[in-house]
Order: sequence, then C-alpha cells, then structure tokens
Amino acid sequence: MDMLSGKVAIITGASSGIGRAAALLFAGESARLVVTGRRQTELDRLLGEIESAGGEAVALAGDIRDEALAQALVATALARFGGLDIGFNNAGIVGPLAPCADYSLADWRDLLDTNLTSAFLGAKHQIPALRARGGGSLLFTASFVGHTAGLAGMSAYAASKAGQIGLVKALAAELGGEGIRVNALLPGGTDTPASLTNAADAPPETLAFIESIHALKRMARPEEIARAALFLASDQASFVTGSAFLADGGVSIQRG
Repeated sequence: MDMLSGKVAIITGASSGIGRAAALLFAGESARLVVTGRRQTELDRLLGEIESAGGEAVALAGDIRDEALAQALVATALARFGGLDIGFNNAGIVGPLAPCADYSLADWRDLLDTNLTSAFLGAKHQIPALRARGGGSLLFTASFVGHTAGLAGMSAYAASKAGQIGLVKALAAELGGEGIRVNALLPGGTDTPASLTNAADAPPETLAFIESIHALKRMARPEEIARAALFLASDQASFVTGSAFLADGGVSIQRG
C-alpha cells in the first residue's frame, strides 16, 4: 500500500532540491499535491513529471514571505482536493556568509522572513485545515546548523533554523491533543542548487571540506532527505512529534 494514499500535501520550495525530490516521492506514494516555488517554469516541469507518472498536483508560484501565498496554498488544497493532511514547509535560503558584525540589517531581516516567518505563516494557515481533517502532519526543514553545530559566518541562518526548531516544539505541545504531529527535519549537507558547494564563487576545496565533516564522508542526495521527510509526514511516524529529526550523515557527531 502506498504510504500517502488518500493524503493531500502542501510542499514549499518545490521547484528544486529537497522540495522537488519530496514532491516526486510523495506523488509516487499517491499523495495529491499543492506545490510552490519562485520559478513557474520549474514548477511546470515538475507538474509534467508528476502527471506523466499518473500523479495529481497543482502549482502556485510565489514568495513564501507573502501571507497571501500561505493562504492561497491552503485554499487551493481545499478547493482542488477537499482537504489537507500534510504541510511540508521546506523552502528557505542560506543567505550571505559574513561575520555577524558585518551582517546588514536588511540581509538579516530577509533571511529570517524567508526561513522563519514563512514557517509561522505556513503553520498559521495550515493548522485550521489539519484540524478540520481531524489531524495530520506539519513538517519543517530546519538544519543541524544552530542546533548541534555552529558555523562561522552563518549567524542569521543558524538563528532562523534554531527558531524553527523552537516553533516546532511549541506547536507539537500545542497541537498534539488534536492529532496534529509537528516535526523538524534536519538535513546535513545536501547537493542542491542552493548548496554552498554549488555557489559560483565556491573554491575547489569547499566540497572536500563539506564532505569531511560528515561521518559518511559525503553529501546527501536530495532524494535521501526526501525519504526522511516521507517517513515523518506519513502514518509510519504516528508516535513522532516535537522532534528535531537528524538526517545529517553523522555531521552532528563528527569531530574531525
């Protein structure tokens, strides 16, 4: 039996990376999807792949910092598929790498709005739909950065992701009695377009360094992180809530 048969899911940041891999995987497990990202062309390509494999999905391009988009995603799930069971709030950015003393207030606010305020907005509008369904799963892509490790130049990113984990713990306590599970997924280094290793100005030694800090001595593929998301989103994780779930290749226990 497919793990998400009969489920309806929202996935943000679905135009590439972990979100795209999760959309393909969730659809393959018979979920019906509402996906979003900034690039309509990439979303259209994703929809084509899902539909050609027999899945059902609809896409709304937009900015996750915009509350109107959070509302529209839920409204679309209700109108198109009759409800909502899973909210995978995955979209985010790394932002500039700079010492805290050199970080601009504009960049700080942009990063926190993108990573943390958008998580709040997603939860705010997804919770009533999950309640109407009698329960469900809220999932957020956080990070080991700011949780088990601190990395120089990433103060804003770490603050935003640590904030997500705090949000998850509070929501899990708040919503558990209603059958709504809330978890944070903490990937390690993952080979996505947003990865530091794929930056245009990344020096050749960046990949070797990132690989070296993982116990597995490699980066994750997006599909590997998507499988962890599938577990947390599904009924297989029926007694898992309030967790900071590490899928980090051992970076959190690696010390050289």
